Amino acid sequence: MIQQAVAILKQYSCTNIKPVETPEAKQELQQAILQVAKLSEYQNLGICADNLQQGLDALANYLQALGYNFPLPSLDKKSLTPVYLKFNTKKQNFYLDDYDGDYRGVLISYQGEDLDIMGTYGYFPLDLF
Repeated sequence: MIQQAVAILKQYSCTNIKPVETPEAKQELQQAILQVAKLSEYQNLGICADNLQQGLDALANYLQALGYNFPLPSLDKKSLTPVYLKFNTKKQNFYLDDYDGDYRGVLISYQGEDLDIMGTYGYFPLDLF
């Protein structure tokens, strides 16, 4: 069962972003992300977004879906330049920087002892959750 979830995540893990084309595919991907998260000790989320507001919205939605309730910092959300946000769910902190790459989406790095699930997957859609 977990191997199937990891296989789904790997389909979206490449240099070319794979779109989620149907509501069924979206639900399948959401469930795979959550299933693997339950077996990991913690996750790192890397978000590449068009602007800070979009990045924070994606971060808040992914954290909520993963079952976390961390207060996000108050930042000047008027930034209109692309950003990279990295959030560590274990330390409950984040890193923010300008981003000049072309990718947009969310990377999830699952951390823990289980070698079958550890790894970085994505880019997943910013609005998946």
